[in-house]
Order: sequence, then structure tokens, then C-alpha cells
Amino acid sequence: MIGVFDSGVGGLTVVKEIFNLLPEQQIIYFGDTAHLPYGTKGESFVKKSSEKITKWLLDKGVDVIVVACNTSSAWASDFLKEKFPKVPIFEMITPAVEDITALGKKKIGIIGTPGTIESQAYNKKLLTLNPSLKIFPVSCPLFVPLVEEGWLEGKVTERIAERYLKSLKNKKIESLILACTHYPLLEGTIRKVMGEKVNIINPAKSLANQLNLFLENNPKFSSKIKKGENHKFYFSEKPYNYEKISRLCFKEKIKHTLIKPLL
Repeated sequence: MIGVFDSGVGGLTVVKEIFNLLPEQQIIYFGDTAHLPYGTKGESFVKKSSEKITKWLLDKGVDVIVVACNTSSAWASDFLKEKFPKVPIFEMITPAVEDITALGKKKIGIIGTPGTIESQAYNKKLLTLNPSLKIFPVSCPLFVPLVEEGWLEGKVTERIAERYLKSLKNKKIESLILACTHYPLLEGTIRKVMGEKVNIINPAKSLANQLNLFLENNPKFSSKIKKGENHKFYFSEKPYNYEKISRLCFKEKIKHTLIKPLL
């Protein structure tokens, strides 16, 4: 099974992309809704929580861990790989950075939560691959509640997007990384504001592609992963607007189970 975790419902956009490429793989999802958003919690908390969730998923029998949270990917992915060296762990940042670097563009915009932007994780990895890049990070905290309200388009959403993205338009960026799992649901509005010439990178798609490639190249490992449609979704507190978000991602309401917070 593939274990996927996020601070809330945003990671469902990652599950959506995994479903698209690996429809036979069984998913166990955990959203730590009792503690969201991770983007304002700080590095120490995110590491402790990510470790607890990873242990919980492994106890459930998963074979692969997907860190479907950009803040956890930034602050905890290397920590988790050290703690669980025998477990394949996939995070949001590396696949997206590799995809955007392959485009050969020089002016890169990054939008995400305050925690992800503060960590500079994307900046550092991008500059490691290409020190000549010009990188422009912008924190867009209001995008998350807009998505959770289902306000994916319209005048209010466009005005907020225009305010956040104005500096990136002025810098004439060539590519934009959606460094929060909620943001792909706003891609239509973001593209409308930024224009068609800007390459938009959805890290969820990049991660799903990397996971798919890993399983193709490791048949002995992939054969261990339990297949089936009995996906399970767990949350540590009732997720706000869950039905609306799950329908946006999967075109239907997905059943879920509430459990006590792990931390």
C-alpha cells in the first residue's frame, strides 16, 4: 500500500494524481486536520508530527510513504529519510525542481504557505542544480481558505490572486511552482492572472510521475504493494468542507474516518 499524509485536505490533490497514474495501487491517507496549517507551526513541530504520522502509516502496513505536504517536505523529508532508511519516501520538492529545471527557464516564481516560503527549500534545491537561476518566492496564505471554501474562481478570488501575483508579473517570470497542495485547484485563476506563456508546475504531478517511475524500475518492490480499490482516508479532526474538496478532486464524496490526533 502507499501511505500519503498532509496537514489537511490539500494532499488529496496528490492522491488524485497518483490515482491517475497508478489506479490499481491501494492508498491510505492521513490528514492532520487537528493541527493544520503546518505552514505556521514551525520546523520542530512539523518534524515531530511527520515522524508520528509516518510510524502510524507503517503500522498500517504501507510500503511507501508520500509526504503530500510542501511544508513537511521542506522541513521534515530529509529527517524522515534518516529515521526510516529502509522505507522509500517521496516528497514534493525534488520532483518539481527537477521538472522545472528541465524546462531551461531562468526566471522562476514560487508561491506557497509562509512555512514553505520561509524554509527556502525550493530555492536551495533549484540553485543547487542551476546557480544562475533568478528565483522569486511569494507567500499566498489566503489561497488555502479560498480553496477550502470552494472559491476557485470569481471576482474575489481573482483580485486576491492579482494582489499576490503582481510582483511576479512585474518580474516577468517564465515558470511558476505551485508550492502548496491546495493551489492546483486554483490553477485556472492563477493561469488567467499570469497568462498562458508562464509554465505552471504542479508538484503533485511531478511526484506522481516519480513514484510511477520508481515502481516501474523496481518490480520486485512494486510487487509487494497491495493492490485494490479499498482506499482509506483518515483525519485527526473533522475536515472542513471535506465533501466539497473531495468532489473537486475525485468527482464524488470519499468516505473518511476520524481518529484521535497522533501528537
